[in-house]
Amino acid sequence: MALKNYKAITPALRKFVAIDRSELWKQGPLKILTTKVNERAGHNNFGHITVRHKSSGHKKSYRIIDFKRDRYDIEAKVERIEYDPNRTSFIALLKYSDGVFSYILAPHKISVGDSVTSSRKLIDVKIGNSMPLSLIPIGSIIHNIELKPGCGGAISRSAGTYCQLVGKDSGYAQIKLQSGEIRMLSLDCMSTIGSVSNLDNKNTTIGKAGRSRWLGIRPTVRGVAMNPVDHPHGGGEGKTSGGRHPVSPTGKSAKGKITRKRNKPSNRFVIKSRRIK
Repeated sequence: MALKNYKAITPALRKFVAIDRSELWKQGPLKILTTKVNERAGHNNFGHITVRHKSSGHKKSYRIIDFKRDRYDIEAKVERIEYDPNRTSFIALLKYSDGVFSYILAPHKISVGDSVTSSRKLIDVKIGNSMPLSLIPIGSIIHNIELKPGCGGAISRSAGTYCQLVGKDSGYAQIKLQSGEIRMLSLDCMSTIGSVSNLDNKNTTIGKAGRSRWLGIRPTVRGVAMNPVDHPHGGGEGKTSGGRHPVSPTGKSAKGKITRKRNKPSNRFVIKSRRIK
C-alpha cells in the first residue's frame, strides 16, 4: 500500500497523509465474524476515569480474528483483504477448503487468491503459513507469535511489525524483537511467516483534531494550565513552569520512571533487554 496525499483545498487536508486503500474490500465485513463491543472509554465500573485522554470514538463492530491459527492441515484461500477499524494492520478473510471462513492478520505482500496453511508438521516456509517455532528456519521473519503454546498470537500484531528467529537451544527459541530485546519462547509456540501488513501506517499524518476524536483520542491539557484543585502543577500567579518535577494528576513521576517489576517471573526468559533511546 502506498501513501495518499490530498490537494490543500481545506486547512485539514493541507498536511493530511493517509493510506491508499483503493485495493481493499469496499463493502462491510462478514457479519458472522463480527460482534458488538461496548466501549468503556477509559472508565471503570464506577464510571471513574482510569485512563485519561480516551473516548469511545466512532462506532464500529469488532472483527473476530483467529490469532491461534489452530485449523491444522486444511488449506485456505485468501478471499479478500479488508480494513479493520479496531487495529492498525489490515485483515484477510480466509475460506478453508471445508467451507469455513476466518479472519487473520494480513501479512505484508499477501494477495487475493493466495493459499495459506497452518500445521504442526513441516510445510512450505512462505508468507502467511503458520507453524511452530521448532519447524521455522533460523533467520526467518515472523509475526503473530504466541507467548505460551496454545494461547494465541501476542507478539508482533500491529502494522508493519515483525520479529526474527535468531536461534534455538535447550527447547527454547530465541526471538529478536524490533525493540532490540532478545527473548526465549517455547519451541511449541505457533507463529506466522512474514511481517504484518500496512508498513506505511507510521508515515501517516492525522491532519486535524476531529480525526483524532474519531480514533478515540481526547485532547490533552497541560497541567500548568489547570487550577491547583485539578493538577499538582496548577495555579500560581501568571504563567508558571509548575515548580516541581513533572508529575501526573495523581502525583506520580512523568519522567519515565521504570514501572516494570524488578523480579518479574518472565525476566528469566529475556536474554537481552531492549534498546533505550
